[in-house]
Amino acid sequence: MMMARSFMDLIWDYAVFVVFIIFSTLVPLWGRFFGKKEKTKADYVFGLGTISMGAMMLSIARGTLGVRSFLGYPSELFYRGSAMWETLYGMVTAYPVVCFIFIPVYFNLGVTSVYQYLDLRFNSRLVRCLASGTYIVRSLLNLGVTVYTPTVALNTVIGIPYWVSLIGISAISIGFNLLGGLKAAITADVIQGVTMILISLGIIIQAMVTVGGFDKIFTIPAEAGRLNFFNFTGDFTLRVDTTSAWLGQLFMSLSIFGCQQNFVQRYLSMSTFKEVRRTLMSNIPVVIVLFCLAWIVGMGVFSVYAACDPMQAGYINKMDEILPFFVEDKFSYLPGVLGIFMASLFNGALSLNVSNLNSLATVTWEDFLSHLPRFKGINDKQQLHVIKFIGSIYGVIVMGVGFSVGLLSGVIESSMLMTSATSGPLLGVFLLAMLVPIANWKGAACGMIVSHIITLWITFGSLTVSKEAILLPTTIEGCTNDTFSSGITKPTKSWLLTNTPLEVESEFSYFDTTPQTPATQGLGFPENLYSVSYMYYSLIGTFLTVAVGILVSMLTAHSDDAYDRKLLHPIAYHCSMIFPGKARRFITNPDIRPKDTEKAGVDQKKAPIEELERDNLGFDSVSQQSGVTVVSVDPIPPKPNEREVYRKRDIEAAH
Repeated sequence: MMMARSFMDLIWDYAVFVVFIIFSTLVPLWGRFFGKKEKTKADYVFGLGTISMGAMMLSIARGTLGVRSFLGYPSELFYRGSAMWETLYGMVTAYPVVCFIFIPVYFNLGVTSVYQYLDLRFNSRLVRCLASGTYIVRSLLNLGVTVYTPTVALNTVIGIPYWVSLIGISAISIGFNLLGGLKAAITADVIQGVTMILISLGIIIQAMVTVGGFDKIFTIPAEAGRLNFFNFTGDFTLRVDTTSAWLGQLFMSLSIFGCQQNFVQRYLSMSTFKEVRRTLMSNIPVVIVLFCLAWIVGMGVFSVYAACDPMQAGYINKMDEILPFFVEDKFSYLPGVLGIFMASLFNGALSLNVSNLNSLATVTWEDFLSHLPRFKGINDKQQLHVIKFIGSIYGVIVMGVGFSVGLLSGVIESSMLMTSATSGPLLGVFLLAMLVPIANWKGAACGMIVSHIITLWITFGSLTVSKEAILLPTTIEGCTNDTFSSGITKPTKSWLLTNTPLEVESEFSYFDTTPQTPATQGLGFPENLYSVSYMYYSLIGTFLTVAVGILVSMLTAHSDDAYDRKLLHPIAYHCSMIFPGKARRFITNPDIRPKDTEKAGVDQKKAPIEELERDNLGFDSVSQQSGVTVVSVDPIPPKPNEREVYRKRDIEAAH
């Protein structure tokens, strides 16, 4: 695809694009050069409590929705309708569950990686590594979608090949990762979030002016069948309806908000649990507003092009190009707006990539590499260098994943498929750990393995079932010489772009006004299972993990499965005490000493890692006198006459 307008026509947009990228990159890194530099791993990973609540809220909201929603939701509404809008129900439902079920359990454990909690609970390196590995795979797949998203806009508007944009985003991300930490990533999120809100409002206002009123932004899509809510079909093979949108997104969101390192890392950077709770609950209206804003943008774009679809008319080749095309078309009279739009997409992918690379590197170090003999005993500065190097490696891997995303059907489709397929086993093992007192490491490991095998079997099996990508009908009957601005022309091909990876052409075979027939008609097992909507994959994976985990735990129960009751959710613990039968035996882990978070001062700081003592498994532990929560999974010699001890060999010694 060649650029629709000449270089000289876009000179202001190019200038604004470059200036904005430089600004949004240098401001978060200002402290790196002129302020307090991160000297320890804690500085890099947590920001040492220097992040404001407002910045944290916007960062969490940005992480919840991402740049994919900014570009993907408008095209989703334009060509598929509002069914995916109802995933909002699941997101909103997940916030209080995470706040009152997940966060209280491990907020005071002092962990650096959330998966350390699983090691403490199940006393098993296998379970911890399975969970960490699941998170790493899922994050890499989702980041591939994230970095691919702005390449669509850049290719649509100015003809930059996908591979050039992917390499550019990845290279800057790696440099940012080497120079910044969590605080820098959150500052970039804030800049990006504010910019996207302003751009979205500008697009809505422009659409309102074009169609002649704010009410028409809603009435035109409604009359065209784009706004269809509360569609309870009972058909599990339908791509998305109200039931699958709510349940599917609920389980995906619980897995993301409650079990994913990059979110939990933000919670743990706050000083008190009260602050975390206030931030999460206050974030619900923020997420609702930002989520709905993206869909209203889509309604505005559709209302403008309702009578002349640019894709069917041949002006764009992919459905996700509709929003950048609108900005190029309708803001041609205002130099620089297109540049800000493109820079916002570019920077959005950049900031999300950086913050996730930070989390991925931290998990990989804490859960895998720190236990290898080669890395035992290295000092904190060396740990920080290793974590940054790991983040750089992941940056290259994410770029590779991004090259394959263009083969899938839209950024929302790609993101939902990748997230749903990997969410279930991760969420299931945390539910086992927090809410099922009888769960042991054998049940948790078996549950995750069985769930992974079956979920991946269904996922890859679904590729063998023919699923026609039928989009809602559009028209070009209203196209005139005045529909698009004078500088807009149909794209042509060059040799370079013809041979560019990910150039997926549209032959407009998606447009079909005939009704869909259920995918399972005439299909037997396992084809009917393969036809189940990917929205249910997270629910299926969670159920399998919990069910298999409970069954195996009951069959393999042993006295060695004892653990500290503080690793169980208080509600689950008290419920287990009122059940009939033999009382469960709990032990005391002397290294888990919750602090009084409600009385903790707002200015309370986390202890620098230089003050931490290293144990032989690479975890961080602090002396009793420091007053900081201690975490250690290594056996500690029992005190004289101590009745409760920790780990198997201590239990045997006690008998």
